[in-house]
Amino acid sequence: MRQKRAKAYRKLMSLYSLSFGFRQPYQVLIDSHMCTEAIAHKIELLKQLGVVLQGAVKPMITQCCIHELYLQGKTQQPAVDLAKTFERRKCNHREAIPGDECLASVVGETNKHRYVVATQSQDLRPTLRAVPGVPIVHMNRSVMILEPPSDATLRVKALEESKALLPSGSEAATLPAAPTQEPPKKRKKGPKGPNPLSVKKKKSQTEGSTKKSAGEAPRAQVGEKRKRDVEAEPSVPTSIPEDSGHKRKRRRRHGTGTATTSPAEHTEDRS
Repeated sequence: MRQKRAKAYRKLMSLYSLSFGFRQPYQVLIDSHMCTEAIAHKIELLKQLGVVLQGAVKPMITQCCIHELYLQGKTQQPAVDLAKTFERRKCNHREAIPGDECLASVVGETNKHRYVVATQSQDLRPTLRAVPGVPIVHMNRSVMILEPPSDATLRVKALEESKALLPSGSEAATLPAAPTQEPPKKRKKGPKGPNPLSVKKKKSQTEGSTKKSAGEAPRAQVGEKRKRDVEAEPSVPTSIPEDSGHKRKRRRRHGTGTATTSPAEHTEDRS
């Protein structure tokens, strides 16, 4: 078996194990057609079943299927011998009925006992596909194939997964009641205003900022030289008036070695 096919079969059996509780060794119901097909193609039936199902198998056959092999004559004696090596599954039929009807009755409507059915009957397979959780194995030119899950199987699997997400009865009792939410109010459609981000905001000027204090002097602008306030400072006279009684004295010059006297000083000496 190719690795890709073996991986696909492993996923299928894990689906049946997780969703429907299949466990090893898998109970495989084999019909009379599968026994004759295995003898005709010289296939080791038990070995191939273990490879396809990816685990240990437990082959089983009903008394009605063995009776069908007896009816085919001595030519099918090898198939009868092969069937006798399998475990006998009681079908509780007092009189033998066709093998397809016998297997359908053993599987039932829910496959309670988790059987894997290996059959070559074209009439039985559609009936088994309607039952959820029934793996079906058949032969195709001496190659054993495990059928993909049916629609009924996938439907039940999705339902079980959705139930697993919901809280159980005891958990739901402990959970607080969800508050009722009022339906949202519908807004009336009308003219839309401008985008507040694109509108320039108006600058609000307070009276305190516009009025200047009385004693505050105007500040000089940047780049303008500071002007001296002439009116603020009192003017200092550069020369002393003649009417005042005090006369201005001349300073002596140092460095010439001789002191020079002013005419005012001569007049004072003469007097």
